[in-house]
This record gives sequence, C-alpha cells and structure tokens, in this order.
Amino acid sequence: MKLVTCGLPYANGKAHIGHLRTYIPADVYVKYLRMMGEKVLFICGSDCHGTPIVVNAEKEGISPRELVDRYHEHFKKVFASVGIEFDYFGRTDSEYHHEMTKNFVKKLIEKSYVYSKEIELAYCPKCKRFLPDRYVEGICPYCGAVARGDECDQGCGRYLEPGEIKEPRCKICGTKAEFRKQKHYFFKLTAFRDFLLEYLDKVGGTENALNYARKWVKQELKDWCITRNLEWGVKFPGEDLVVYVWVDAPIGYISYTREACKNLGCDWEKIWVEGVKKEGDIKWGDIIHFIGLDIVYHHCIFWPAMLKGVEFALPSAIVASGMVKVEGKTFSKTRGYVVWVEDDYLKSGFNPDYLRYYIVNYTSHQKDLNFSWKVFMDKVNNELIANLGNFIYRVTYFAWKNFEGDVWSFNVKADDSVIKAVEKARNEIVKAIKNWEFKIASDAFMELASFGNNYFQSKEPWELIKSDKEKCAEVIANCLHIVKALTILAYPVLPFSMKEVAKIIGVDEFRMNKVNEFEKIKVLKKPKPPFKKVEEEKIEEMEKLMIDRIRKADEKTVKYVTIDDLSKLDLRVGKILRAEKVKKSRKLIKLEVDIGNEVRQIVAGIAETYKPEELVGKQVVVVANMKPAKLMGVESRGMILAADVEGKAVLLTPEKEVPIGSKVR
Repeated sequence: MKLVTCGLPYANGKAHIGHLRTYIPADVYVKYLRMMGEKVLFICGSDCHGTPIVVNAEKEGISPRELVDRYHEHFKKVFASVGIEFDYFGRTDSEYHHEMTKNFVKKLIEKSYVYSKEIELAYCPKCKRFLPDRYVEGICPYCGAVARGDECDQGCGRYLEPGEIKEPRCKICGTKAEFRKQKHYFFKLTAFRDFLLEYLDKVGGTENALNYARKWVKQELKDWCITRNLEWGVKFPGEDLVVYVWVDAPIGYISYTREACKNLGCDWEKIWVEGVKKEGDIKWGDIIHFIGLDIVYHHCIFWPAMLKGVEFALPSAIVASGMVKVEGKTFSKTRGYVVWVEDDYLKSGFNPDYLRYYIVNYTSHQKDLNFSWKVFMDKVNNELIANLGNFIYRVTYFAWKNFEGDVWSFNVKADDSVIKAVEKARNEIVKAIKNWEFKIASDAFMELASFGNNYFQSKEPWELIKSDKEKCAEVIANCLHIVKALTILAYPVLPFSMKEVAKIIGVDEFRMNKVNEFEKIKVLKKPKPPFKKVEEEKIEEMEKLMIDRIRKADEKTVKYVTIDDLSKLDLRVGKILRAEKVKKSRKLIKLEVDIGNEVRQIVAGIAETYKPEELVGKQVVVVANMKPAKLMGVESRGMILAADVEGKAVLLTPEKEVPIGSKVR
C-alpha cells in the first residue's frame, strides 16, 4: 500500500489559499492513483503544539486545547468543502500521538543519538520564564535582520537554535531578556551528514525541494535542540520540558497511519518499519510527502535523519509546491494579501472545482502560483466553460433532444481518430501524474475537450440529423465516448462537477481502464451546463474586499513620523568603490562607499538583485549615522536605501550625477 501525506496544517488560524497549494494537488494525485487501481492511504492532521498556539491562546484568554479544537474542526470542514478526502485526519495533541512520540524519542536516546547540554537561553525577568521560539524576538546573528527565536523570517531565512538570537526581548511584555543557563537535549544531526547526502541523491520528488536541502547539508549542519520550555506539548522523557514541535509534528505521519490502519484493517508497521526494499543503508518505504516549500528543511533533513536513527523506512519522494502570491504581491496575512478559503471564497458561492482547477492548472507544481481574481474569472469562463463545459453540454443536450438520449439503436462504430485522441489524453495523464506534473495532466483533458469541440463542429450533426440520422447517431456516439472519457479523466481535478455529469450519462465508476472502452453511453436525464459563469460584478466585489483589507492592514501598520524625526537621519549621496559577496550568505554584499569625507564599509542585502561588479561606480543614498552593526561577522557602518520590489532590493540612486557627500533633504 502506498502512503501519501500532506504537511500538517497548524491549528492556529484559518485556512487560506496558500494551504490549498499543497493539499489540492495531493488530493488530485491520490484520486488519479486510485483510478489507476493503486491502493493508497491518504492521511493528514492538525499540528497542535508549539509556542504560537500558546501565545495566541494566552492573548484570547483560553486554553491551548480550546484554540486547537476550534481550528482543527475548521480545517476538517474546509478540506471537505473543497473535495479533499483524507482517509484519516488526526491531531498531535491526542494520547495516541503522545505515546508514539515518546516511544520514538526513547529509541533515539537508546541509540545514543540524543545528548544533554547546558546552554544559555533568553529569560524574561519580568515574566519570570525562559523564552522559547516565538516568545522571543531579537536580531539574527547571521544577517542582522529582526528575527524571531526559531527563524530569521525577515532576513536570511535561517533556522535558529535556542540561544542563538542576539539582543533578545520578550515578545509578550517587551522586556529586555537576559541569558541564563539551562540543560536541554540535542539530536546528533551532524552524525547523519553522509547518509543525508546519499539519501537526497536517491530520493524522488521535486528538485525545488531536493536542491535546497542538498545545499544546506553540504554547507552547514548542526546538532539540533529538540526540547523547549513549555507546558503545552509532548513531555520529554524524564524532564520538565516538552519535545520541540518540529520533532513531534512529523511523527504524526506515523501515529496517524497507525490509527488509520486500525480503522481500515492494514498494518502500519509494514509501511513505516518494514518498508518495501533495502538499498545499501537506506530502507525505502512507499511513502510520499506533499509539502510547502517553506518546510523543506524539516522534511528533507531533520525528518529523514530521525527516521534513520530509529531504523524506520524512509519516504521515497518529497514533493514541494511553489509559493503563493496574491495579485502579484508576496503572500502576507498581515498586509492583507491573502484569500481566506471559507470567508472569501466558499461563502461567496464559488464552485470549489474552480479553485481546484486554478491551483492545478495555473502553473507547474514547483513554480510560484499567483492568484488573481481577474485571471480566475478568465480561466473559469474561457477555459472550463467555453471549452470543457461547452463540449459536454452541447453533446449531451443534442443526444437528449434528438435521440432521447440513446443513439445505440443505430449501427454505430468507433471513429479511429476519436479512439486515438482519448488514448493519447489518458497516456499523457498517467505519465504526468507519475512525475507530479499536475498542470500537464489537466492540460491533457482540456486538449481532449478541444478535440471534441472541433470534432463536433466539423461533423455538423445539426445538418446530418436532417439527411442521415444513422450517420448523425454515429457522430454523437463518438462524442459521448469523449464525454465519458472527460468525465473520468477530469474527475480528480473537478470531482463535484464530474460527479454530476456522471449521473447524466450513467457512469458509476471512475476507473482509468474504463476510459478507452467504447461502450453504450446514454443520456439518462435532461442535461444542464456543468459550470456556471463567473460574473464580472462578483469579481469586482472580491477585488474591493481585498483592497479594503489591504487598506485596513496599512492603517494598522503605518507609523507616522514628524519632520523632527526625519531630521535625525543623516542621508548622503555616496559612490560605491568596491563590492564583494559575503561568504556563506546568499543575500549580503560587502561594499566600500565614498560618502565625501570618508570611505565607509557597508553590508547590504542586495546580492539577489545585483552582482558585485555591477555596483562599482554606482551612486547610492546612504544613512550615514546608523549605529554600526555586524552582519555575518562583517562590520557595517551605514545603510544603503533601496526599494522593496516583490521581495527584491532595488537601489535608490540620484536622477543625475551629483557631488559625492551631497546631503539628501
């Protein structure tokens, strides 16, 4: 049996379109596999632990469990509403999961892959507690950006170990934290470096995930702190600590499999312990993880090392989706660039299949997806309705009107061109699904619909019915064969709509081996169009909703300054004399900048936009009275002004050459 999993949604907020970027393709994949006759177990569940849940629960004055209950039920409801069908949807705060996690960690301890070490951690003297992860905010020790305790989320993107953050402050009360020593437990991740390199060279999946992971393993691998100072979570054996959420969350794949197998009568150990084959040091399982690109580090590095440590089977493929943008802007809940699945999409009455098609067909699974309401309308009206829906309705309605739905009393036979077109679409889809190319798969059935429209149009059955009813019946029989094929081939992407079409033409099984059968398809009841047009007025309403949300978000985040505040900045025009990349950093460039009365060394996060040689001789605007700071160990005495264009830094330069050192007013 093949196991397919999705990254666990965090039970700390509502479902948005970014979530569905992963879950819908996974569901499509599972539906196609089952149509091909494969036995598949599809599992997921809520990720219920970690500091964000505790922090938000404290803000609301409720318990973490109450918060988790709310969002666990929300995700279950939303997934069902958009046609995502898990065999089991669990939660990591359940007793069965705590038991599985504790046993897993004990095995790692027994095999000497876990050790204790005294480390210095941020401690809030006012709140009188150690500050794990999201309880603390400070400065990234690598790039100097503002960062949270476990990740440099606004800068270099590095995972941060407890105690690494500089200038820590308590996120709750704002008090400057102090460092105190405490014993914590570490997983020997460095012991798995060679194994991980071998595994990442052999595992299947998408290259966007595997290339990123290989880079990290080759450049930098540190032992991993796996305990935290929290009450909410899985208790670490024998200590007043909890297991770090990124240890217990992936173990949920195993605990959910065990619970699913109890219900379905399968053996979870055959999947996770025995695996399907042994290849050198790797025991492979028929396990496929669908994840977002933001959690590659955890699934391609931490998780395989943990599984290897307890001698469990390893995933055979890790499939990562590209990131999501909204109306061309970087996805951001705080800035308002978000589409909420329930509140925005479903409550507005849109067909769930439209969103499924958009997510699957907009671009390759590995690339970034941009959600735009106008593009959404265009794809629905000009593709689903004008092509697929038009063909299905015109054929079934013609058969109903002119033959009472049954053309098989005539001597009809299959047209070779139709049989070949259907077979081609089927073969392309099978190949695409095996390579996680969901756009190619959906393009294939849309191309078959285009073929059907051209076939129907070229045969002119509305004329044939007047002169040769038997020949007309043969044309419609072949068109109904295409309709049946489309109903089955499009079902995994458009399950709600294709189920309705199936009722009209009497298809009761969605199986791939039925696609090529030229059988007696009849129209059993009066057809209706399978899709409803998306009106422009509705799209304008949705765009206004987003504009209002962005405006309100801006009002909350904008901090006004006075002319006195602005006068404190010493802004000067400088000229870049030399530039070179900072070692081990993908964003930072070290510059030597002449600002008139001296040459300053300045470190700037512009390497993703500019090559060092492009910068020499360029005039830039410098904040000359910035407090000196060290970024990646390199001193920076100033800041260069740049515009943020979709996450990339674009330097601000004078319109024309001006004297070096000129004041900016």
